[in-house]
Amino acid sequence: MNRILFNIYRVVVPKPLRTSILKHNLKKNLLHYYSVLHPESVDEEKLEVLEYLKSNPVSIFPYQFSMKYAPGFIEVFYDQERKMRYVMLDGKKLYFRRQWSDSRIRRAFADLSREQDPLSPHRYLVNEFDVNQNDVIADIGAAEGNFSLSVTDRVKKIYLFESDNRWVDALEATFEPYSDKTVIIRKRVSDVDDAQNVRMDTFINSRDDITFLKIDVDGAERQVLEGCRGILSGRRPLKIALCTYHKQDDAKEFSELLKGYGFNVTFSKGYMIPYYDKKLKAPWLRRGLIRAERH
Repeated sequence: MNRILFNIYRVVVPKPLRTSILKHNLKKNLLHYYSVLHPESVDEEKLEVLEYLKSNPVSIFPYQFSMKYAPGFIEVFYDQERKMRYVMLDGKKLYFRRQWSDSRIRRAFADLSREQDPLSPHRYLVNEFDVNQNDVIADIGAAEGNFSLSVTDRVKKIYLFESDNRWVDALEATFEPYSDKTVIIRKRVSDVDDAQNVRMDTFINSRDDITFLKIDVDGAERQVLEGCRGILSGRRPLKIALCTYHKQDDAKEFSELLKGYGFNVTFSKGYMIPYYDKKLKAPWLRRGLIRAERH
């Protein structure tokens, strides 16, 4: 489809219908791709996804667990003093952007809950890869702050990095009760140091206490890692939860990089299908997360 026809298509065809068509075509291509492969080249985790897709539409999380998070059952509260909305997460208030409606917040919180389901490929922590009371976390790409809020009672300190000013008010409201152990850094973690960016190597030089990196930055993970070369090449004990589904080759390249620095690397169980990524291509299924650890 050439550019002119594509622009006409976007104007004439409503977005929900375009998404439905996209998912339909992707499902057809994906099932065909794996149907012609030698059976021994398709592992059990892929087979589980293929079995799901035989009777369900394409989903970011192609598993039955993803269906249990219905936005309609999520209760949104209103803070009269702050003029902000929030939901309850593990008994704590998680605030959202001021301009978001109740329905927008319900959808967002349903997505967050789905991401961190115990069976999700996007879940940061599991029993064998968890935080402890001595950990100091760098939450790189904090956004709503749900990850940090979920562990704030179980760690020593948290640095939340978020450069999107639209989230700052919400983060400040969420973490005000925990200001003794949380610090919000209004910068993007990257591979340069300037007014808007900071390398993690630079940040840690002045705060030599970080033991856990959570990295989820919508496709900028490579730049974050480039700014971590000093940390990665050192000998400090370190755990890293690193998203790998944003780009086609991230899982392979990040795994090799971290293994080269002496980390024990495992992937979260299962696969994701980021159908919204215009660069998504065969083999279609992407690993969600690396959990890396160096003792």
